[in-house]
Amino acid sequence: MSTNWYIKLIRYICSVLRSSHFPLYSCKYSKRTYTQHQLMAILLFREALGTDYRDVVELISLMGRIKDILQLNQVPHYSTIHKFMARTPSAIFSIFLNKTLKLFYSWGEIVPTTAIDSTGFTSPYASHYYSWRTGKMRKNIVKTSIAVDTRKQVILFSKISLKPVHDIKHTEPLLRQCQKTRKTGCYVMDKGYDSEELHRQIREEMGADSVIPVRTWKGKIYSGKYRQEMNNNFDSERYRERNKVETAFSVIKKRFGEDLKARKYWYQVKEIKVKMILHNLTKVIQSVVIITIVEAFQQSRNSVMVNLNLRFGLNVCFPRVQEVPPHDFTHSSHRRSSLQGYPESVRLR
Repeated sequence: MSTNWYIKLIRYICSVLRSSHFPLYSCKYSKRTYTQHQLMAILLFREALGTDYRDVVELISLMGRIKDILQLNQVPHYSTIHKFMARTPSAIFSIFLNKTLKLFYSWGEIVPTTAIDSTGFTSPYASHYYSWRTGKMRKNIVKTSIAVDTRKQVILFSKISLKPVHDIKHTEPLLRQCQKTRKTGCYVMDKGYDSEELHRQIREEMGADSVIPVRTWKGKIYSGKYRQEMNNNFDSERYRERNKVETAFSVIKKRFGEDLKARKYWYQVKEIKVKMILHNLTKVIQSVVIITIVEAFQQSRNSVMVNLNLRFGLNVCFPRVQEVPPHDFTHSSHRRSSLQGYPESVRLR
């Protein structure tokens, strides 16, 4: 990643923090040496770099532009950042994740299709060699379920638990969050979520469609009106969109790592939520870069058309690119055009 990418990331982090109504100081008796916005930005920046607290402090001290954006007169001690992370409630990170969605959606916009799936993040305390010598795999898996917009590949909500549990136990709170904040037209899940009660909750209480493959026992399908309907009229076209949630997991683990540095469970939950926040902010940066490239292409195309007309007296006219509402990629106030009419090679993936 280039230095320019890190600068854009810091700016978007500061923008989300300003819109989150997160107080600048924890209490009126605070020393006010650093604001909570500055410490939170450094905490997110640390995860983006993939370093520990000591290294991120050393690196920021060498980055003059980052210090200017954060308005840091002096870099905090690494223990200050760790103590800030320890005392910040996990719900604050969930609020930040919800605030990043305003960069993609306008008010009241409905997500066409949402895919739900789960994965695990490991917290290896012992080395692989020690585990091999002792014959014991010392790895704790923190189960994480997410809901992803299949069109924009943005993480909408998450549910985290310390021990492996059934997928349906994570799905119910995820659906409640969707009902409160961001409604969806269709939910897509794999066969592990097959449940008549889940179909009923989605269709009757939430007014959305559900596409979940039906499990069979010895070739038979047991009771359930919606499960029988799903078996008879399964929408395989929409079910293919479920692969986008697997893509989101792959991107998060490759870019930010699947191993958790934290030891305590509640610290691990915060670390996973930070990875999800950074994933959404990365999608914003990628969309803005692509839009900038396309706008530059349009300007060069128009200049070529003008030069041809002036030099040879021609009436050259290139086909007009289709435009759709601006909130597909960036904040609605920026009034940017979508990329649905552009070639496949420049679309946001």
